[in-house]
Amino acid sequence: MSNDWQFEVPTTGSKHLPPDARYMEALSSQGYGFEVAIADLVDNSIDAGAKDVVIHFLRDGDQLVSLLVVDDGKGMTDEELDVAMTVGGRRNYDEDALGMFGTGLKSASLSHASAVTVVSTTKRTRAAGRRWLMERAISGFQCDIVAPDYAQSLIDRYAERPIIWQGTVVRWDAVKSFPKHGGGGQTDRYLQRTINKLGLHLGLYLHRFLARDDFNITIAVEDVRTGTVYLDFGVEPLDPFAYPVTGHTDYPRRFTANLPEVGDVVLDAHVWTPKSNRDEYKAVGSVMERQGFYFYRHNRLVQAGGWNNFRQPEQHLSLARVAVDLPDGRNDIFQLTVKKSGVEASPEFSSALEKAADPTGRGFLQYLIDADAVYRDARKRAGITRKPVLPPGKGIDPTVREVIVEELPPIPYEDGIEVRWQKLENGLFFEIARDERTIILNQHYRAAILGGRRGGLNDAPMLKSLMYVLLHKVFESEYAGPREKDNLQLWQSILVAAARAELDRVADDDR
Repeated sequence: MSNDWQFEVPTTGSKHLPPDARYMEALSSQGYGFEVAIADLVDNSIDAGAKDVVIHFLRDGDQLVSLLVVDDGKGMTDEELDVAMTVGGRRNYDEDALGMFGTGLKSASLSHASAVTVVSTTKRTRAAGRRWLMERAISGFQCDIVAPDYAQSLIDRYAERPIIWQGTVVRWDAVKSFPKHGGGGQTDRYLQRTINKLGLHLGLYLHRFLARDDFNITIAVEDVRTGTVYLDFGVEPLDPFAYPVTGHTDYPRRFTANLPEVGDVVLDAHVWTPKSNRDEYKAVGSVMERQGFYFYRHNRLVQAGGWNNFRQPEQHLSLARVAVDLPDGRNDIFQLTVKKSGVEASPEFSSALEKAADPTGRGFLQYLIDADAVYRDARKRAGITRKPVLPPGKGIDPTVREVIVEELPPIPYEDGIEVRWQKLENGLFFEIARDERTIILNQHYRAAILGGRRGGLNDAPMLKSLMYVLLHKVFESEYAGPREKDNLQLWQSILVAAARAELDRVADDDR
């Protein structure tokens, strides 16, 4: 083996290699979730100094046609629009700006829509607009110029005082997740489900902004033909640290982790009240997912829970949440994802946590011990000694499985109870395959129970969870006695009647 290793790679020059037009297609395939994409657009509104942001779903009868995000920020000139619509367009971000990479507007929008139109006006310039149509973008980075008359009409649609109003409208068309056929109540069900998730997501990740008196986000639904407004409500802040009473009298407590590259990083450690039913604790994701670090960048939450390789999540730390404001500027310790939906922390951060302490010398590791003890003591005081059970298995949503295991101790080293769909006689709603530890649900009733939603391995989480709770003891007994057989027949009769009623309801909706 040669030992003439060169520590620097020699070069003989350089050449310009512009991106292929298909780069736009790759840019739109970064896995942006719907709520994450909308939050990225709202970030731009906040950077523009907006006081009010409206997320507007437009429908034509049963069909959803467009989605708009409207703000009353400072607006953009023609030249600023060109920069905003350029992939990676360079602009000078303010020190406290939420934007970073110059790709959010384009990648977030084109991940979910085949066309994105941006129309904007300032106090000193006329309305102007640009449109990215995916077909034209991937064929040569061709961005359309919006007709000035239409740009002004779209601005006027949302301006109470057109002469002095300023702001920006982002319009999505051909939104991929919109129901293709809105009949049978599909559009209403989609809106109810989507808007609920969106409101919770924005309420959580932008809670510090929403807590201010001068900033509001409104979600609305309007019929474009009749002008009927079906929904119009303000998003409420969802502060993940808004417990009424602390779970431990020594907390919250502030620890400091020293990282030479970025300086001192403050850790505000909290212990939630055990068994809380508040939305701030339970509404967004499972409590297992929400323990750990809450990273903020310029007051915008960019990660809600997780231990960033410092330790593994476990049920006894469900009450532990730590707020961390990221240091300004880019560094190698904390790397923010392009989607602003997570933080990659270097091993140096984990090492610093081992030594982190508060002003009295109490270590951060003691905080974890205290949070664990509060959880365990709460269960003891409540006299909760639940008998171990066979755990849930495949077919039940992972977040539900986590909660079941948290509440019901699993029998060690035993396989879980699977729940799956299969063809059965129509007179049966379920069967029990005792040897396979499987609850089989009748495929005949699946579509009606899902209400038009797509099926999958973990679909119908409510039904499957109830079936597990109802039937897990059957698998734990060695044989079925007369009382158990009678109960199974009772449940079978009731569930078949309920499933048939659901089928009749769907048939009535389709007529």
